[in-house]
Amino acid sequence: MKNPLKTALIFALCSVLQTSLVTAVQFKDMVFKAGHPSLQNWILPAVPMPKDNISTQASISLGKILFFDTRLSGDGNMSCASCHNPLFGWSDGLPTAKGHKSKVLARANPVITNTAFNSLQMWDGRKKTLEDQASGPLMSGDEMAVNLPVLIAFLNNNKQYTDMFAKAYPGQEINITTIAKALASFERTIISDNSPFDQWVKGDKKAMTTQQISGFKLFSNPDKGNCEVCHSAPNFTDNGFNNVGLASFGDKDADMGRYVQKPIGLMKGAFKTPTLRDITLSAPYFHDGSSNTLLEVVEHYRIGGIIKDNLSPNLKALTLSQAEMNDIVAFMEALTTKQEPFTLPIIPLSH
Repeated sequence: MKNPLKTALIFALCSVLQTSLVTAVQFKDMVFKAGHPSLQNWILPAVPMPKDNISTQASISLGKILFFDTRLSGDGNMSCASCHNPLFGWSDGLPTAKGHKSKVLARANPVITNTAFNSLQMWDGRKKTLEDQASGPLMSGDEMAVNLPVLIAFLNNNKQYTDMFAKAYPGQEINITTIAKALASFERTIISDNSPFDQWVKGDKKAMTTQQISGFKLFSNPDKGNCEVCHSAPNFTDNGFNNVGLASFGDKDADMGRYVQKPIGLMKGAFKTPTLRDITLSAPYFHDGSSNTLLEVVEHYRIGGIIKDNLSPNLKALTLSQAEMNDIVAFMEALTTKQEPFTLPIIPLSH
């Protein structure tokens, strides 16, 4: 009988080697000129949606209101937006999150920008869909700690909410499923796809500076920045999990990350590769919030990580000058879409 964990480990290693090879081949074929055909794989496709939750204006509007309503938490003082705030790039600006009764949690709040394109959700990938993820914090005692029967009763007794649910999900009950569907519909509207980089890829020669184009070359070069091996096209993530050698992995009770979900050695201390789109808006960085600036992040990768145990095979020390690191940072700054004013919803009254 085959050992499923051994099979999973072999598959993971093969995937890493294949990714590295593909990255090297892609870099060789890339032409770093605005609008060149070799760069079109960086253009994001249409937002994917599950067949049972195709977004409508009604479901998006409902989800937006639910997202900002603090009554979705047990104490009535937290909303989804408390941790995923548009003022902080859809995160919270803290090193690690604060949950129920201000409990300091172990991991940073991941941004919800472009989560529609994720194949797995959460830092450890424990949620398979955006709908599944949307309900997770609500039900967690460490996070929003909602009393679900109380919430359902409130929604069913609030005419504004019952009308909105009826329009968004006609014939369906108000329950955790339809709440999660609405939240996911709204989250699928948080998209970054018109950054200076996107405009440059589509042909605008003036959209990126000479320094930013130089940074993109270094970012993509497996012998220099080696960033694209994980932060790959089109959403600047491979949707994979890597141990990148953070100092916190050396702690006595280190967070094992993906290993809890997939107990194979390669996954010890491995966390999901986040998108770099709108990255300038969501400092601090890494799942433990240990880097305050993008330059600190690049320096971490330049030295090949701090804790060398169980490092991802993708990670290696880099030969980068200070000027080259500055160029990579300048490129990442070109990945932020110009922010438009965000209009907060009007929350229904309590009666």
